[in-house]
Order: sequence, then C-alpha cells, then structure tokens
Amino acid sequence: MKQTLLKLKLLLHVLIIISVTLLTSAESRAQYLLNNDSAFKAGTPNSGRLWGYAFGDYYYKAHSDSFNRGGKAQYTGIPQGRTAFQFRRIYLGYDYNISAKFSAELLLAMEDNFPAGNPPSSSAPSGDLLQDNKIAPYIKYMDLRWKDIWKGTDLVVGQQPTPLSAYSEKLWTYRPLERVMTDFTGSTGTYDMGVSLQGAFDPNTKNYGYFLMVGNGSKAVPESDNFKWFYSEIWGKLFDKHLELHLYQDYERINWTPTWHHDRAMTKGLIAYTTPAITIGVEGYINKLHKDNFASRKLGGIDTLNVTANGISVFVRGPIIKDKLGFVVRFDSFNPNENIDNDTYNKYSGTTPGYNDPTTKQVFFLAALDWTATKNVHFMPNIWYSHYATQLAGLTGKINGDYDLVWRLTFFFTFGK
Repeated sequence: MKQTLLKLKLLLHVLIIISVTLLTSAESRAQYLLNNDSAFKAGTPNSGRLWGYAFGDYYYKAHSDSFNRGGKAQYTGIPQGRTAFQFRRIYLGYDYNISAKFSAELLLAMEDNFPAGNPPSSSAPSGDLLQDNKIAPYIKYMDLRWKDIWKGTDLVVGQQPTPLSAYSEKLWTYRPLERVMTDFTGSTGTYDMGVSLQGAFDPNTKNYGYFLMVGNGSKAVPESDNFKWFYSEIWGKLFDKHLELHLYQDYERINWTPTWHHDRAMTKGLIAYTTPAITIGVEGYINKLHKDNFASRKLGGIDTLNVTANGISVFVRGPIIKDKLGFVVRFDSFNPNENIDNDTYNKYSGTTPGYNDPTTKQVFFLAALDWTATKNVHFMPNIWYSHYATQLAGLTGKINGDYDLVWRLTFFFTFGK
C-alpha cells in the first residue's frame, strides 16, 4: 500500500512538472510572439506590438495677428508674449496580426485641437478636452486589414487613415513641426470611418498604385447625414523610386435639397524628388465648393455663390551632418476664395467648417533644424510664421497685412516602431 502511494505521489509530481513546463513554454511562446518585432513584421499569427510617439514644444509667441485670423492654425488667438511648454500630440498604438491574412490596428490619440489655441471655459469644453480642461485621448484608428484580397491589394474596414496621411504626410515627414497644407487649411481630413482598397498595379515592383476609399466624412464623430466622402489617389514612382507623382481627387455632398445643392470636390497633385542629399516636394490643390458662400450685395440682398479655393506648398529638407543634423524649409500660399467680387459685394460668410474667413489670404513659412540626439529622438529649433491679408477693397491698416510669429524648440520621440 505504501509503495502504491509513493508511486502515485511520484506520478503526481511528474504530471505537475510536465504541466508547468508546458505552461511555461506556451507562455514564453506567447510572450515571444507578443513582443518580438521580427515575428510581427513577418506577419506571424498572434503577434503584436505596442508603439507610440509624442511631440511638443517650448514656444514663445513673438507677435499676434490683430484680428485672430488663421482658423485651425495652432497659435490663432494666443496673445503676444505668451510662453509655454506644450504637448501637441501623444500617440499610443497597438498593431496585431490575427492571422497571415488579417491584421488589426488600434490608435489612441491626444491632440491639441481646442479652438484658438486656448482652453475654453470649463463649462463649454471642446476639441480633446474634458470638463475640467484636461486633455483626453480618443480612438483615432480602429480597423481591420484583409491582406491580398487579391494579389497586391488590401481591403481595410473601420476608422483608418485617408490617402492624405498615407502619402502626403509621409513625404513631408515633419508632422511634428506642422500638418500638411490640406490639413492645415481645413480642406480635408487625415482619417475617417469607412472602407478602402489600397494596392499596387504592379505587386512585384510596387512602382504604381492606388488608394480608393468611401467614408462618413466626419472623422471620429458619428455620421449625421446620408452623404459619404469619396477619396481616390493614384501614384507612381519613377527613376529608381527617386521621383514620386501623386494625383488625388475627392467628392462629398454637404447639403442636398431642391433649393440648395451644396457640395465640394478637391483635386490635388503632389510631386517629390528624393535623394540621400536632398528632398524637394511641391503640392498644390484646387477645391471647388458649390453654393458655399453667402455674399451681401452692396445694393441689398444676399446671394449664394460658388467658391474656388486653392493652395500651393513647397518644401525642401535634407541632411547637414548624416544621421545627426538636418534642415527643413517650407512655404505655403493659400486663398480660400479666389472669386471675390468687390464691385458687387461687400461681405462674405462661409459655410464649410475649417476654412479661415473666406476673404483672407494666408502665407505660411517654416524653417527648422533637426538634431537627432539618438535614434528616434529629435530636437528641432524652428520658426513658425503665418501672414494674413484681406481681399476686400477699401480697408486700411493691419487688416491688409498682419501676422502670427512663434519661436519654438520642438521635441519628438518614438518607441516600439
């Protein structure tokens, strides 16, 4: 009897050791898949990675536009002489391979989107603010990617990047310094809730491709109408992929009643030439907004007018000391309404959110140095300048020319990606 008990006890110990070994092995395997970047990049099922980045500044507002023009501009409304430390964006993301064919991404974002660069009263917060004016994160991306739904093309469903952030932001590179022009001027968004096809016409070389998307047009806000935003972009890479060409088109109905057909359509082109020594990029767009402005006649009455907005952005960036010090310069020119008629009208008001005063032209300039302290850690002293001028006739003083000027030391770091 005693020998039988000893055998059972020994067998129990062996079973416990085997179970612990198997559990430890499984746990180690799970940890490997969850934490090993090479497994994730290879598309190994059940592998994932946590990543993030952040950027902010110490800034000094050296001069303020007298009329607080600038719309979505970062420093609109901030008084002259203001200094502050500020985070402008914090990202925390998680990417996960469900299988070899399916992957998912989740991105939490904290961004300084409150109006006029200043927190509003606690009774009426907006942007990414809580009731106590603390800046809060929100879900920016949450999408599912079906890889190679046919060769060279992925299907993406959910809240996801639009073609704007997929291409323009990547070529510009310096999002920590400023948004690309079309986002900066409120012309279109960088993310939306919808479905897209993203692929290459030549999957083996990936020199030519496309991005087609249908979305709500409301970013992270729930849809409030039946109108959808249609995005499309085709691209090509030439001369051993040194030269990139992009052509973008979108369309959205905004209001559609028997008496008011209000819609928008934007055409944008981007060309960038990249070498190890320098990158030069030019982006321009025309945005046609049908029945978008209410114009007051000098002789009385109000007309609803079509608007043509346009903008052009030129940037140059490159290394000064390889992998250590670089430079970037950018110049934008933006006109929210090239159809101003001072002979007939004396006042205009817009209806599309995001734009500045439709009578104000804007010129933007940015210059920076980029010091890489170590891989994925950057410090960038820079000058941020935006000039505003009215297109209305008969006005004098600073409304014909005033500006915002900010001196900044920007910091930017990434991890896990």
